This record gives sequence, structure tokens and C-alpha cells, in this order.
Amino acid sequence: MNSIGSEVLEAVNKSISIAEEKFKGLVIANDGANFSAGANVGMIFMFATEQEYDELDMAIRMFQNTMMRVRYSSIPVVVAPQGLALGGGCEMNLHADKICAAAETYIGLVELGVGLIPGGGGTKEFALRAADEMHEDEPETITLKNRFLNIATAKVATSAYEAYNLGILRKGHDEVVINQNRRIAEAKRSVIDMHKEGYTMPQQRKDVKVLGRSALGALLAGINGMQRANYATEHDALVARKLAYVMCGGDLSEQSLVSEQYLLDLEREAFLSLCAERKTLERIQGVLKTGKPIRN
Repeated sequence: MNSIGSEVLEAVNKSISIAEEKFKGLVIANDGANFSAGANVGMIFMFATEQEYDELDMAIRMFQNTMMRVRYSSIPVVVAPQGLALGGGCEMNLHADKICAAAETYIGLVELGVGLIPGGGGTKEFALRAADEMHEDEPETITLKNRFLNIATAKVATSAYEAYNLGILRKGHDEVVINQNRRIAEAKRSVIDMHKEGYTMPQQRKDVKVLGRSALGALLAGINGMQRANYATEHDALVARKLAYVMCGGDLSEQSLVSEQYLLDLEREAFLSLCAERKTLERIQGVLKTGKPIRN
């Protein structure tokens, strides 16, 4: 299923370094049935059960740093997914300069199913995109709530076109390739076009608007309602509260502008804390044994 472990992350970093030195850009793709079903949960389970939290923290940092390298390199990076692009595979797409997806791509952030939040920059990226999409003529919490629900309910786009509606693919920017055999060629063309147009390395954002307590209270009330109505288990609610905390920028007394790194730090702390939860480990173990998530 092309899970993403340390070797894959090292390969991505090395590929970007080589491309920066010798080439016009980089295409990340493969010829397998699936792009990637996500991070190596077996490794996460092993570190967590052995309480190797320093090792786990380093692994999450490496994942986050690699995703940020994909976003902030001096050359254009285009990702061409197909089949499953879940969890960490989706996060890699979210940080690319452009996505050239096969029409039959099932993409989404599904970490809630194993009792975690997206820890490779996915939570940060959805919070950033929600901030950029806020409009003055509507309540600011609406956009954030929609982004929150996409992660909290582990929504997966059943096609690349549906991924536009989930805010994973960007309208007018990312492409859907009908002929799956052409997606890598189209991605290569996009890289060359961006290079010809004079690609410049973007700067890390330090102006991400987070809403703090004003939105956090609303999200927590909604989570409580879902739990009381038995739509969410106690552990579902715990994970959702951690997610809401990160996406609101923490327990800030007022709206603030924060950096991407600030949100990544919150995201990593929440991810680590959930790895210490018994019910999260039970969910991961269930997926490793049966391939299906359990409700607990």
C-alpha cells in the first residue's frame, strides 16, 4: 500500500536536493495501484507501546519537515496521485506546488479512524486554508467548521473531482487527468511550465489567522452534542477536541496571526498525546490485524 516511513521521507528529501541542484523541478509519483495509504502505523504503534516518545517525536518532526520541504523548496514539486492517497499520502499532496491527480483517486485525511489527528502538516494546512477562505460577509467559524468536519469525520473523496469539494484539490490550480497513464506526463509538463514562468521559492507563512476561544467554544459544543446523541464515542470526542484545539490555534483569548510552525508544533503535541491513549493503541492494533478500524 506504499506506506510512508523513514526511508520514503529520506528519499523525498534527497530527491528534492538533487532536483534543486541539477533539474528544473520534481514529480512525485509511482506506477503502483495506489499512491499511498498513509504513514507507517506499525512504526507508530511500536514506538507508542514501548513508550519511545522521543523517537516518536523525532519521526513526526521528520514527517512535518519533509512536507514543509515539499512546499518550500527552490524548485516546483508536483504530485501525481492515483488510487488511494490517504492520511500521510494526502498530506504530501496538500503541500505540493500542484497536484495532477488521476480521476480515480480516493484521497482524504483519515487519521481519526485510528484515534489520531493528521500529524504531518495536514491539520495545519486545513487551518491555513480555512483562514485564507474566510469572508467578511459571513461568520468566520463557518469555513473553519467545514474544514474541521472533513477531518473529524474522516471524509474521503471518491474521485479526484470530489476532492475539489473537500478543499483538497484547489479549483483553477490543480488538475484531474482522465487518462491515468498520462498523469505523470502531465505533471512533468506542469513542472516545466512553472520553471519557464520563473518559479520562485515561496516564504513560510507567518500570517495565518486563527480564531482562538471564539471558535473553539463553538466546536467543543458541537462535539459534546455529537457525543450526547451517541454519534461519537467518548474517544471520538477526545480526538475531536484535540483537533479543534489545534485548528483554532489553541486557547487564545482573541483572534491572532500565527506562523505555520506554531500550528505544526500544536499539531505534533496533540498527535503525541493521543499516541499515549490506550484506546488509540487499540484502534491502531485493530487496523494492523484486520485492516479495518474499530469503534471504542
